Amino acid sequence: MLGQSTTIRVLIVDDHAIVRQGLATIINRDPEMTVIAQAEDGEAAIACFGEHQPDVTLMDLRMPQMGGVAAITAICNQFKPARIIVLTTYDGDEDIYRGLQAGAKGYLLKDAKPNELLNAIRMVYRGQQYIPPEVGAKLVQRMSNPELSERELEVLGLMAQGMSNSDIATALTIGESTVKSHVNRILSKLGVSDRTQAVIIAVKRGIVSL
Repeated sequence: MLGQSTTIRVLIVDDHAIVRQGLATIINRDPEMTVIAQAEDGEAAIACFGEHQPDVTLMDLRMPQMGGVAAITAICNQFKPARIIVLTTYDGDEDIYRGLQAGAKGYLLKDAKPNELLNAIRMVYRGQQYIPPEVGAKLVQRMSNPELSERELEVLGLMAQGMSNSDIATALTIGESTVKSHVNRILSKLGVSDRTQAVIIAVKRGIVSL
């Protein structure tokens, strides 16, 4: 069962081998921890988790095949006690929100010091959350922002690809006037005055990626 071993058993999920190796080196140096498995994408993470049932999982967010949020969701749906820490270079408030909403118990950036990483693993292993103050502040900001609808997220994604209103209307098979209404609501919710600012803010917050 999860959390019953005397040594904290860790699964590392990241699509970069050099990152996995670096994390494994740091973790295996701690006498109270051991890396039991590594995975390079979300699909492999789900399989590894089912096989090894680690005490703590370090999960990257953006990976090929299947990303971190989808993998966290799948693992937490199947294994309720799963203790997962998002470990990523992305600190946009939408990335943080999605990771924690999916079921992660912690959120750590890859520029964290080794001691902070080990401390986060211990805290999550003990059943606590680990959210650094700067991450918590962005999460609070995200919670206070108006929610974009699924259709607005679709339109925003196409805006980020440089599509005009008529292009978006064609792509989504809706009227151009409807697209304009969506765009206006998006600008209002993001607190900006034009499409370029909307895309910049959306990328910065992690709502869309280019």
